[in-house]
Amino acid sequence: MLNLIKKSLLTGIGLALIAKDEVEDLARELAQKGHMSEKEGGKFIKDLQERYDDTQKKLEEKVEKVVKEFMKRADVVTTDELKGLKKEIRDLKKAISEKP
Repeated sequence: MLNLIKKSLLTGIGLALIAKDEVEDLARELAQKGHMSEKEGGKFIKDLQERYDDTQKKLEEKVEKVVKEFMKRADVVTTDELKGLKKEIRDLKKAISEKP
């Protein structure tokens, strides 16, 4: 199930990357055909890159949130939780061995 979620999310990210490349190609084409000056085309591509970066960051945050929620609902132990339990066991062992 987790594998399916990961594959689905990666597919979405892949589609976003393809769309970004196509928009950049369109911007270059418009600049070449004279619909935009070279300066306008450069600014347009820069704006697209900034929007893409923002969108990618938001998408990554959403993916992380969804995966964490899924893990919690599926009652899967996280690495941090496991480390905490191991530390607690070590502390308890130490406390037991120190008692007379």
